[in-house]
Amino acid sequence: MGRNLTVPYEAPQGRRVNVIGGYIAHGPDAGTFQSAVYAGLPKSKGKTSRKSPEDIAALSGLSLSDVGAIDSERFLAFVWLLAGRPAIHLSDWKRSRPLWIVLDNYSVHKSTEVKAAQADLEAAGIHLFYLPAYSPQLSEIEPIWQAVKHHEMQTRSHTEIKAMKQSVEQALTQKAKTLKAKQTEATKLLCAIT
Repeated sequence: MGRNLTVPYEAPQGRRVNVIGGYIAHGPDAGTFQSAVYAGLPKSKGKTSRKSPEDIAALSGLSLSDVGAIDSERFLAFVWLLAGRPAIHLSDWKRSRPLWIVLDNYSVHKSTEVKAAQADLEAAGIHLFYLPAYSPQLSEIEPIWQAVKHHEMQTRSHTEIKAMKQSVEQALTQKAKTLKAKQTEATKLLCAIT
């Protein structure tokens, strides 16, 4: 009472994390949750940056591979990772079981690069299925994002992008363990009943 309270403020513009994830809901890998986290860094205020992208990332304690948006290239790399394609593979690599990936209508999911890669994906047994527009309730991964964002992260405010990225990664790793444990318990229970 009678004093002015001063709360320090640091503008968050440009500091964010971008996350891509996949949850396997059915089949022998059910309960598996994989994700990749990338840090978004503030844009340079000048017309041209005097620092290289590597230097800008290093100033935040990150490598260049940790930084950036989720573009078509990163999305397709994640799809191949989720599908289980090894880093060294034959050109005609194919999954032993078909994989259906349910996607929302994010622009990257429907980009020219992704459309061009669909034939290769389908030849490998990977099929993309798009949900109707404005229907996140149909996606089985949306509750996972909500739980991580609103319940799993202990601290949601960070002064450094590296700390924010690490916090998100820890929350996602913990959620992946929880989901796998729940699926394993459900499978044990189902086997005990039958």
